[in-house]
Amino acid sequence: AAAAKAPVKKNPKVANVSVQLEMKALWDEFNQLGTEMIVTKAGRRMFPTFQVKIFGMDPMADYMLLMDFVPVDDKRYRQGAAAHPGLRLRVPSPSDRYAFHSSSWLVAGKADPATPGRVHYHPDSPAKGAQWMKQIVSFDKLKLTNNLLDDNGHIILNSMHRYQPRFHVVYVDPRKDSEKYAEENFKTFVFEETRFTAVTAYQNHRITQLKIASNPFAKGFRDCDPEDWPRNHRPGALPLMSAFARSRNPVSSPAHQNGTEKDAAESRREYEREAAAGGTPLHAEAAHQQLMSRVLSPALPGGG
Repeated sequence: AAAAKAPVKKNPKVANVSVQLEMKALWDEFNQLGTEMIVTKAGRRMFPTFQVKIFGMDPMADYMLLMDFVPVDDKRYRQGAAAHPGLRLRVPSPSDRYAFHSSSWLVAGKADPATPGRVHYHPDSPAKGAQWMKQIVSFDKLKLTNNLLDDNGHIILNSMHRYQPRFHVVYVDPRKDSEKYAEENFKTFVFEETRFTAVTAYQNHRITQLKIASNPFAKGFRDCDPEDWPRNHRPGALPLMSAFARSRNPVSSPAHQNGTEKDAAESRREYEREAAAGGTPLHAEAAHQQLMSRVLSPALPGGG
């Protein structure tokens, strides 16, 4: 048998980089229910937002931060009733439709043809390591779409398929022949608790409840019967919401602070309708994006 390909030795500029996922407790809670993310033709932001704290960069070196999304498996899914003897003997009630224990994800067949692989660059890229490390880095501009013809640079996903977000730190190598060292100059991080199923409408009612309870832009959706809320997320008793409000302002750079209110208003409008107009420009050079698209393997890394 051919010898296994030796792992690439990483550049010291990225070898010591480590990343901490922000709001991990919230991601864990969604993951236990089976996280779902809405995809729309116009593009929809993720919630929870992917946010990280970065350590170990060279403060004076330039880095680019980017994300891509890879399929968890080669299957397409659907929602179906789980093995529940009572459901077959009576007409299901409306509550059965949303009861978490009475429905589950079922394999509906092989995955649809792969969507165009895209990379989302953080809009502050490139920036010095010192800037990236001094605050929480938020990918709040990233949008998910199911429009195969999207020309706004959004991440294109197939609905009813499962995906794993991947976060990449790329050292901007000043050498003229830096392309030869592309595989050495980036490091990939995968947080399994952030994987999700792409949907055009939430399938699990508890996911809807948790998103409303923990999303600061969903205030208008909280005017409902408190008994319909999960015990820990009823209005007036929202520990996750309080923790979110007390956390550091998850902006990505000082330049964004002046636009926080504007971004908040936009996010609120997005949440109150199924889709919002507008694009996310790619701020990296086209050649660099093509290079990274080739370098980043579509397969999940073994132990990144």
